[in-house]
Amino acid sequence: MRGVLFDGRRAVVVDDLEVRGPGPGEVLVAVAAAGLCHSDLSVIDGTIPFPRPVVLGHEGAGVVEAVGAGVRHVVPGDHVALSTLANCGTCADCDRGRPTMCRRAIGRPGQPFSRGGEPVYQFASNSAFAERTVVKAVQAVRIPASLPLTSAALIGCGVLTGVGAVLNRARVDRGESVVVIGAGGVGLNVLQGARIAGASTVVAVDANPEKAAVARQFGATEFLTDVARVRDVLPDGADHVFECVGRVELVRAAIDLLDRHGQAVLLGMPAADAEASFVPAALFLDKSVLGCRYGSSRPQRDVRLYARLYEQGRLLLDELVTRTYGVEEFGKAVEDAEAGRVARGVLTF
Repeated sequence: MRGVLFDGRRAVVVDDLEVRGPGPGEVLVAVAAAGLCHSDLSVIDGTIPFPRPVVLGHEGAGVVEAVGAGVRHVVPGDHVALSTLANCGTCADCDRGRPTMCRRAIGRPGQPFSRGGEPVYQFASNSAFAERTVVKAVQAVRIPASLPLTSAALIGCGVLTGVGAVLNRARVDRGESVVVIGAGGVGLNVLQGARIAGASTVVAVDANPEKAAVARQFGATEFLTDVARVRDVLPDGADHVFECVGRVELVRAAIDLLDRHGQAVLLGMPAADAEASFVPAALFLDKSVLGCRYGSSRPQRDVRLYARLYEQGRLLLDELVTRTYGVEEFGKAVEDAEAGRVARGVLTF
């Protein structure tokens, strides 16, 4: 079968991958569509260290092809969105409703794929850049068949991360002010999360002025090309600032833009050894700096919620898909993503 393989030097489309069948508590999914996220590019450029060879992709949707023993919440033929959160469901954090903190879901890549008889790693417990993939049952969330799979694919990372950061981690309240630094795929979802939460002033900041229209479409009330101008809109600072780029100087800017009792939420992915600095005294007025893994999500709950919001016209998904590419166009999709020409490109199989 076809898939996108990174061997440590380059990522290429191959047609000789194999995937094993589902074991107990697992689901085999025929992938229909998968979003190209910057986390995939970060594996290629080394920002995210990961064992190789590996099948890339972690934001996908498809149709259940087979289920392993004990799986009852989905059956063959069901449409599903895939999460990257292969949490165990039985540890203390899972029991508290904090599956993103499950230690069994972090840093333990499996090898359900093979090529030429040699095992191949799975990225983010998902590997959606393949015609078929095997995931834990908890990662397959049933969605309405009416939801286009090219749009549903984006729920599994960009939407869960961005909207979840607003609703679950920051808990933005009605009437509060929000600044979003970076209007890429995650940033746009932070913007619409702020809109859904009822924020009154939502400032999008991106160096590319061509993103102004789409930022406003997703919920921005103001669009700026320079963080230095945010104080012109919010002289006292913001209640919430989301850094969605992953640059340490923007982390500092996010903290400096906080109002009293404000929160800076860090969503961008800097290099693993990057360090950011700030003035500790700036936090004494009850300000906070928050990390956020995967939107502090509970995928089995949140994916269904976002599907309902989409059906109600409150959550934008179709508008996130800037362009679709056949899997053989993976190289072009990467070029467009790196050049900032697309908010989200989607590979189709």
